[in-house]
Amino acid sequence: MAGRRTFLIGGGCTAFIKPRATRNPEDMGLEAATKALLDAGITYDQIETAAVGYVYGDSTTGQRALYNLGLTHIPIVNVNNNCSTGSSALYLVNNAVKYGQVECGLALGFERMKPGSLGTNFPDRPSPIGLIYQRSEELELELGQNHGPGAPRVFDNGAQEYFDKYGGNIETLAKIASKNHKHSLNNPYSQFRDGWSVEKVLSAPKITRNLTKFMCSPTSDGAAACIIASEDFVHAHGLENQAIEILASVLATDGVTTFEGRSSMDVVGYEMSKNAADRAFKDAGFAEGEGRDQVGVLELHDCFAANELITYPALGLCAIDDAHKLVERGDNTYGGKFVVNPSGGLEAKGHPLGATGLGMHFYIMMQLRNWAGPMQAAGLFDTSDKRGKLGLVHNVGLGGAVVVSLLRRPEFFKPGGTDGRSRLGYNHAHECRPITVEDINKVKSKDASQYVLHHAKL
Repeated sequence: MAGRRTFLIGGGCTAFIKPRATRNPEDMGLEAATKALLDAGITYDQIETAAVGYVYGDSTTGQRALYNLGLTHIPIVNVNNNCSTGSSALYLVNNAVKYGQVECGLALGFERMKPGSLGTNFPDRPSPIGLIYQRSEELELELGQNHGPGAPRVFDNGAQEYFDKYGGNIETLAKIASKNHKHSLNNPYSQFRDGWSVEKVLSAPKITRNLTKFMCSPTSDGAAACIIASEDFVHAHGLENQAIEILASVLATDGVTTFEGRSSMDVVGYEMSKNAADRAFKDAGFAEGEGRDQVGVLELHDCFAANELITYPALGLCAIDDAHKLVERGDNTYGGKFVVNPSGGLEAKGHPLGATGLGMHFYIMMQLRNWAGPMQAAGLFDTSDKRGKLGLVHNVGLGGAVVVSLLRRPEFFKPGGTDGRSRLGYNHAHECRPITVEDINKVKSKDASQYVLHHAKL
């Protein structure tokens, strides 16, 4: 079924910070959701369904977070899809709007993490991604022995396969990481704003054979939220000046090559990402292989610089043997063909698992509104098509799931007038501020509970 048109009408984000156990998930979620509602100019009473994503949390934490804004009997679903959790929540809400279940819904994601490498909270049972790690290690017989924690090791193996087949080396990864760290200098939401040079990235401590510390995303605390609505809702609420259309949002899982093939790249999601990207461009109305030249800005899942490298061809941005050359040409940054991770990416802005994908959608939405300030990619609207260029989101989790979304400014977009910047009192696309009780009072439901709100910590 084709479904109907859907739009991002509001977004909000907290700062992504080092894990400090200073903020609870429900309080971070309240901040992100409040900002998103203020941005959209609506109250929680108009939210008809919600999906809330987190990986490291107890059952019904989503309800606990949203009960701060009201107790309205709406369906609230908690989502856990590893690192693609936030985008998976958005996928569910988008489908609810697309296929007419609701007119407006909220996707919220947050994470409170522990310092250090990712581990399991359930040591009494095998990890569901254990076979991923095992298969990758088996393929080291062809690639050469590796070392280090499981997650960076398997992605490193994917990069090593790329190097062996097509070219590039550790300096290619350092250039990707340095690019992301330099981008993060313009993002006040980022966990790191150090702007590491290529030389600094290369000299950082080695984590695996090819990956240094500054090529790896950190663990983080943070939250992000997006509001999705129908076209009728957009027009009824006068949101034509900020609505961004979701042309496609595709969720895909692993294929047989993950385990039966001989590719370390497929083990960490290359084929899965390619499948999702091909379907997304098809859903957006493009013929096979077309549409990539219309992409201007991307938030791509650079959990490690290795994954950014192999994802360029998986998304169809270049030929499979051209990814390292794309890096050399500078076609992944300002002044190049694409601006990839203008936010700083996971490596620099942080990676609170449940919030990551929704943060990506937030940043691309703000790019397509032309609100992104110092992060703004140039040339997005200098086209013969008044809708401008496409924005793309790629969010992957091992085990596995990947979401690819294509976003675009709609033809009815009307810049000017009252919008989320005036409702918040500042441009939250590139300025990070906390929320106030007054902010919550503007957006909470008429059925909000003071008993619940009394326990919120802003």
